Amino acid sequence: MTSTPPESGFAFRREQFQQMVEDTLAMARRLGASDAGVEVSEGVGLSVSVRLGELENVERNRDKSLGVSIYLGQRRGNASTSDFSPAAIERTVQAAYDIARFTAEDPAAGLPDADDLARPDEVARDLDLFHPWAIDAEHAAAIALRCEDAARATSRLITNSEGAGVSAQQSHFWAGNTRGFRGGYDSSRHHVSVSPIAGRGRGMQRDAWYSSMRDPADLAAPEAVGRYAAERALARLKPRRVPTAEVPVLFESTVAAGLLGSLVAATSGGALYRKASFLLDSLGTRVLPEHVDVFEDPHVRKGKGSAMFDDEGVRTRARRVVDAGLLEGYFLSSYSARKLGLKTTGHAGGSQNLVLTSRLTTPGDTLPAMIRRLRRGLFVTEMMGQGINGVTGDYSRGAAGFWVEDGVIAYPVQEITIAGNLRQMFKDIAWVGADAYASGTRTIGSVLIERMKLAGE
Repeated sequence: MTSTPPESGFAFRREQFQQMVEDTLAMARRLGASDAGVEVSEGVGLSVSVRLGELENVERNRDKSLGVSIYLGQRRGNASTSDFSPAAIERTVQAAYDIARFTAEDPAAGLPDADDLARPDEVARDLDLFHPWAIDAEHAAAIALRCEDAARATSRLITNSEGAGVSAQQSHFWAGNTRGFRGGYDSSRHHVSVSPIAGRGRGMQRDAWYSSMRDPADLAAPEAVGRYAAERALARLKPRRVPTAEVPVLFESTVAAGLLGSLVAATSGGALYRKASFLLDSLGTRVLPEHVDVFEDPHVRKGKGSAMFDDEGVRTRARRVVDAGLLEGYFLSSYSARKLGLKTTGHAGGSQNLVLTSRLTTPGDTLPAMIRRLRRGLFVTEMMGQGINGVTGDYSRGAAGFWVEDGVIAYPVQEITIAGNLRQMFKDIAWVGADAYASGTRTIGSVLIERMKLAGE
C-alpha cells in the first residue's frame, strides 16, 4: 500500500495510522487482553449550498477517530477517542479494558477466525475508490448555481427552489487486530443535487434529483441534473386522488431500491438471530420469482459498496445471493454467524454492490415499455413514511406518482397509501425493467408488482 497522497487534504499519513494501530495493540497486550482490534480514521470535506441564486451555506468538516475493542476471553469492551495523543490513546485502551472486565461473557463474542481474514495481497488490491476533488467553496458554489439556474430556466412554472448543493468528501482509515489482520484504504464520495419547486400557493409541487460518484469526473453535468429535477417537479403539478382499489403497481427504479433493501434487512444476521424477520429459516427456499436473480460483487472498480474486506477485516467475495428466486446466502458478520451457528459471509458493515436482475428482461424494457406493461395501475415515484414491519413483512407506506390508463400516464396522484406484505410482494414481481439505476450500493430497474392495495379517496 502506498502512502496517502499529499493532495488528499488529510492531516495524517497512512504510515502514522499504521503506527497508531501497532502502538494501540501493544498497549492492549500489555494490559492482558486476549485479543484486540483497532481502527483509526480521518475524514475531510466541503459542502456548499445555494438558493435562488445566492450562496446560502459553506461547511467544512474534518473528523478523526480511534476506536479499540478489547477481549478478555469472551468479554468485550469498546472505547474511542478523537484525541490522538499517546496519553489519550492509553486512556482509551484502559477504558475499553475496564469495560471488558465488568461485561458479562458472550459465547458469540470475539474477533473473526484467522482463516476468514483478508490476506495482505487481498488488502493491497486497488479498487479505484479514491478520487480527491481539489475544489474550493467558490468553485463548488458556481457548480451548484449552474445546477439551480438550469432547473429554474426549464419553465416559468418553476417558481421557487429549496436550493442546490455540492459536496466533496474523502476519508481514509487503517485497521488491525491481534490475529494478524492489517488493512485500510482511501475513499471518496462527491455529489451534486437540487430541489426545485413548481407552481404556486397550495398547488406547489417539489421534486429533486442528484448525481453521486466516487470520481468527480463521473458526475452528471449540473445542468442535466437541474433540468431533470425540474421536469420531475413539473410533472407532479395538478395531482389528483384515486379511489381505493387493488391494482398493479410499478415502482420507479430509485424507489425499487428500497425493496431490495428490505430483502437485505430481512436476511441480515441481526434480524435473524433475534427472530425479528419475516424470512426466518429461508436459506434455500424461494423468496423471489423464478426469473429473478440477485448478484453481489464487492470488487467493482469505483463501486459505492466496494471493499476487499468488511468492517472486521473478513475478506469479501462475489456471490449469487438469489439464484432463480432461491435464497443462496444471508448477510452475516462474525458475531451474527456465531449466534446462528453459521460462518461469516463478510458483511460486518452491510451489503456490497447488489444487482437485482430478471431473466425475462430485454433491452427493450425501458421505462416507457414498463408503463405500457403496467397498462392500468399506479406508477410510484416517491415513498413516504417507514411503515414496514420487519417481523411480519407487513408493508404500508404513503406514496406519490402517476395513474396509468391504457399504458399511458394519465395524471399525477398524491395522498395515497399502498399496502401489502413483503413476502407476497417479492413473489408477485412480474417484471423488472432494463432501466437499471445505481442507488447507493444497490442497482435495480423499475419493478412491476402484480397487485397491491391502494388506499385513496
